[in-house]
Amino acid sequence: MSETRNPVGWFEIYVADLERAKRFYETVLQVELQPLPTPAGDIEMLMFPGDPQKAGSCGALARMEGCTPGSGGTIVYFSCRDCGEEESRVAGAGGVVTKPKFSIGPYGFISLVTDPDGNMIGLHNPVEEDG
Repeated sequence: MSETRNPVGWFEIYVADLERAKRFYETVLQVELQPLPTPAGDIEMLMFPGDPQKAGSCGALARMEGCTPGSGGTIVYFSCRDCGEEESRVAGAGGVVTKPKFSIGPYGFISLVTDPDGNMIGLHNPVEEDG
């Protein structure tokens, strides 16, 4: 019998300027991205911290000729303790808050933000516990 897994196994966010994107994501999410060696010489990647053996998905920023960044219908949601906190760092990191923190009922709260390359991403936190 196969083990149930989360539906997303990997993600890539395509960017035009890898260093600018690195500063944005490290500032907003308060993480450190690491270079990810690739066998193909035509792609540069920086990986988000993660453990492929744990729940959730690992992923990376990627820069490759022919892959244009921007809003295209797919949104990656980053897990947060309080998405309002990450949202507060977006403008200072060169991004735009597209839709400020709002409730999604019993599923918690999300913020929609756009990075400097025009990629829309989501910030998500579960329902906040009372006092």
